Amino acid sequence: MYELQMPKFGQTMTEGEIDEWKVAVGDHVEKEQEVCIVSTEKITNGVKSYRNGTVKEILVEEGEKAPIGAVIALIEEDA
Repeated sequence: MYELQMPKFGQTMTEGEIDEWKVAVGDHVEKEQEVCIVSTEKITNGVKSYRNGTVKEILVEEGEKAPIGAVIALIEEDA
């Protein structure tokens, strides 16, 4: 199981807010596919999957914030 974490987009970033999920539970994702949009007080950026697999759980919903490194989704890796 791959844990998709809140990335750090800048030196002063401490948390990010999920603006939009581009995938849903059960969707298959490819490595480097953009899976969500995250905003901070300064920027908005896309977050990509680093593995091929299936989205098993979304842990941080749209409109919610999470600290850097927090697990925001679980992806079951392809065998």
